[in-house]
Amino acid sequence: MLLAVAHGSRDPAAVTSVRALLRVVRTLRPELTVRCCFLDLARPSLEDALARLAGRQPILVPLLLGTGYHLQVDLPAALAAAGLPHTHLAPALGPHPLLAEALADRVTESGAPADAPVVLAGAGSSDPTALADTERMARLLATRLGRPVTPAHLSAATPTPHQAVAALQAAGHPRIALATYLLSPGHFAHRAATTPATWTSAPLAAHPAVARLVLHRYDQARARTTARLAA
Repeated sequence: MLLAVAHGSRDPAAVTSVRALLRVVRTLRPELTVRCCFLDLARPSLEDALARLAGRQPILVPLLLGTGYHLQVDLPAALAAAGLPHTHLAPALGPHPLLAEALADRVTESGAPADAPVVLAGAGSSDPTALADTERMARLLATRLGRPVTPAHLSAATPTPHQAVAALQAAGHPRIALATYLLSPGHFAHRAATTPATWTSAPLAAHPAVARLVLHRYDQARARTTARLAA
């Protein structure tokens, strides 16, 4: 069983987006049982989902784009409380080339031309590991697009997307594309849309490459669990 763990949001569109992504996951692998839960602000909670699955051994796949506090502290603690080993926790989704594929498609869909400078707008974090993940994702997207990508952070770190866009404009680039490095609509997506960038991409949402990545992370964790049982 795959138990997808999303961050959660007060915005109903965010929950709808997560459920749409998981419908694509189920389409790709119909024989796999897929459930979802949320860390905060939406239901079911992670604790409730694990309680309902008492006796089963789900693989937790965080629908998180980087390694931060939730992945390092909250999710391992929830696994321990449920009596499940750490091997049942998959890595964060990002950074990964499949996310670069999805981001590149979203930038193209925004109408941005192939020569426009790009700012990658991640959620931001006070955790250096999470910030490094966003910088790595910017490099992966740059490789995919064949042009430089500037990483930026919507909270807790600099440069902010506004600062990154302004710096590129000051350097002589009047038209800039903003790649929204978020899974779902919500507070940060609204903030990303307020920059003076000429084009702003939509969140990743139910892009097929993201769905393939969810299954890839599930398979990674499943393989570790199998190897542990065989040892």
